Amino acid sequence: MKYLIVVDMQKDFIDGALGSPMAQAIVPKVVEKAAHFDGKVLFTRDTHGPNYLNTQEGRNLPVKHCVQGTPGWQICEELQPFAANVVDKLSFGSISLPRLLAQEGTPESIELCGLCTDICVISNAVILKSAFPETPVTVDAACCAGVTQESHNTALNAMKAVQIRVVNESGRETN
Repeated sequence: MKYLIVVDMQKDFIDGALGSPMAQAIVPKVVEKAAHFDGKVLFTRDTHGPNYLNTQEGRNLPVKHCVQGTPGWQICEELQPFAANVVDKLSFGSISLPRLLAQEGTPESIELCGLCTDICVISNAVILKSAFPETPVTVDAACCAGVTQESHNTALNAMKAVQIRVVNESGRETN
């Protein structure tokens, strides 16, 4: 099975509490990718409780976001038609994601896109590469956005270092 993992394309990361023009710019590309992906599409959803500011993450990033049940927690409207399979995650990376994929055997390939390249995309990509070392894991750089352009590029380079393939809009590997 081929998988596309769409990471945290939620309102709070696009145009809400932690939104950015870079995040908004990738939405049409992610919609296009999800609409035409030849395989299974899974979404992750950053999920926090009302006590977020009292958690370790909340103390380090004191911006309340993606609180379960709020509008900012929802997958963005443009992607909702493709979000039949959603994995809620309580931290940057989902430790349940590999178990979910393994239920159908070893994945043929795994591709990731979404937000934020330098936090949740890299976390999930490394977890999946570790769980499936012989499965090609790819990140589409054109369908990702980081907190900053610099941190986005740093994360892409870090993923390349652990043998995660990073491609550009044309599907070619980046340098």
